[in-house]
Amino acid sequence: MDFYFITIFPELFSGVLETGVLGIAARKGIARYNLVNLRDFAVDSHRSVDDYPYGGGPGMVMMAPPIVEAVESVRGEDEKGKTPVILLSPTGRRFTQSMASELASEEKIVFICGRYKGVDERVRELVVTDTVSIGDYVVSGGELPSLVIADSVVRHFPGVLGDERSRDTDSFDIERGKSLDSAYFTRPPEYRGIKVPEVLISGDHARIDEWRENSAHERTRSFRPELLDDA
Repeated sequence: MDFYFITIFPELFSGVLETGVLGIAARKGIARYNLVNLRDFAVDSHRSVDDYPYGGGPGMVMMAPPIVEAVESVRGEDEKGKTPVILLSPTGRRFTQSMASELASEEKIVFICGRYKGVDERVRELVVTDTVSIGDYVVSGGELPSLVIADSVVRHFPGVLGDERSRDTDSFDIERGKSLDSAYFTRPPEYRGIKVPEVLISGDHARIDEWRENSAHERTRSFRPELLDDA
């Protein structure tokens, strides 16, 4: 898959894209990351990409021409309406595990990393196919949210995880009713008076599976009860 990040801060990406599953996917040739500097598409000699909002008010608004032209430079005319062009914005639908799974089937994703007070609404009308938010809070730009989404998508690619089976028990798995994953323990068997549950060292895999199923349900009920309501 090709990932395109349209941003005014391309230097923000390098360390993250070289680390963890994102780095593994790149080194194996499973994913390619392309950083598009929005200022290369600026309309003046000062490389400006923002201006004051019509109607007044605080903050600056990112202009439509640089963003639209940046998208068009990486998306062929035949891809229009097919290649996901995602605007990261608090106004978008909340990102979920099921969305990550759907995006993993694409050949290309384009992220528009907004900044300042917002993005000229004409960008959404002209090139955006989806508007996405990673949560009900505000960060300074779309760069970090785009990396969060890319990391979640890359996890679905075969050959990226050390043990492919670990993905089968990820939290928010639709087939398991969107529950959280179970609790986990590792060595030592006892630490500061807290012992590992006996069943986990029993070798009885049927009982272990049952314990983990119950643990997942209990953790979901305790930490995220609304997921059980949704399920």
